[in-house]
Amino acid sequence: MIFPGGRELFGFDPAVSYLNHGSFGAVPLPVREAHRALLDEVDANPMAWARRLPDRVAAARERLARFLGADPAACALIANATTATALVLHSLRVRPGDEIVTTDHAYNAVMTALERFAGRTGAVVRVVPIGLTAGDDEIVEALAAAVRPRTRLAIVDHVASASAKLFPIERISAVLRAAGIPLLVDAAHTPGMFDAEVDRVGADFWVGNFHKWGLAPRATALMAVAPQWRESIEPLVVSHSDPLGWPQSIEHQGTRDLTAWLAAPAALDLLESLGLDRVRAYSVQIAAYTQRVVAEAIGAPVIETGAGVPMRVIPLPAGVAPDQTAVDRLRARIGEELGVEINLNLWRDTALLRVSGQIYVRSEDGDRLAAGLPRLLG
Repeated sequence: MIFPGGRELFGFDPAVSYLNHGSFGAVPLPVREAHRALLDEVDANPMAWARRLPDRVAAARERLARFLGADPAACALIANATTATALVLHSLRVRPGDEIVTTDHAYNAVMTALERFAGRTGAVVRVVPIGLTAGDDEIVEALAAAVRPRTRLAIVDHVASASAKLFPIERISAVLRAAGIPLLVDAAHTPGMFDAEVDRVGADFWVGNFHKWGLAPRATALMAVAPQWRESIEPLVVSHSDPLGWPQSIEHQGTRDLTAWLAAPAALDLLESLGLDRVRAYSVQIAAYTQRVVAEAIGAPVIETGAGVPMRVIPLPAGVAPDQTAVDRLRARIGEELGVEINLNLWRDTALLRVSGQIYVRSEDGDRLAAGLPRLLG
């Protein structure tokens, strides 16, 4: 199985099978060239660059927002989804005993931020367990049941990182909106993976990374905020643009390098030239193939966590990686001894090996992992 010309668009080491697009993305060569040209332009005349930068950021923001079905006026460019979580928590006013609801699929950095926030404010983090194969009705009911009179915010993934679980985010948003609970959608994987239709989701806060399935340079994300919250969103770093308010106060801080944001439209141009539906279909197909051959090789079940998701997980046998140290060690051995890069996470005391599909992945990459993994697992 191969996407013609897909591998050649990227600069991978030919000795490596890269099955971990979901962690850091991968930047295609044409997008890297566009990014490099912008870096050259900065150094050719930094003052001229600075004069033109606000208008160019605004143009990039509008292009990315339109791609996501979001009102550009609602959006700000930021580094990543974790930054959006920090911005929302930084701007949230809570009292001791107020609650924030999330699920046991939440991203590790988000959970860390919530724990620190709770320790500082006295807020309570309520974690809702959701099974890997839970249906949409079950998910919505579980989150609705977790709401209490003192719930001040819910944070829910669209596609969870560790488990690749797809959440019915529009239904969740509708239920929480009816209950008067603000919702932050962590859609880190959504841009490029799905047609997001952010405005239709109707969440109070929504954030998606373009440096994953959107193929943009890293540290490129878009955050959308409902009108009633925009004045309360305070930047984590106060700089010269602070008096301008949303979104400039969030986007412009001193000499931070914003060239990745300006190169992101080149990534969308490339996706459109390849055929977005074609890229998505192949990515899902090759991820499913990889999951199947690896699961068969180690005698694991084939788990479906969401239709259309180009990431799949394979549960490893009990005891193989029982703690984070063992997980880190095994992930490194797979990369170094097999030449295959994957992600590996502990979820409910089970080590979930996650593989990602993308146009540079071929069936031989999955076959390579399937052939070598049983030996490493003993």
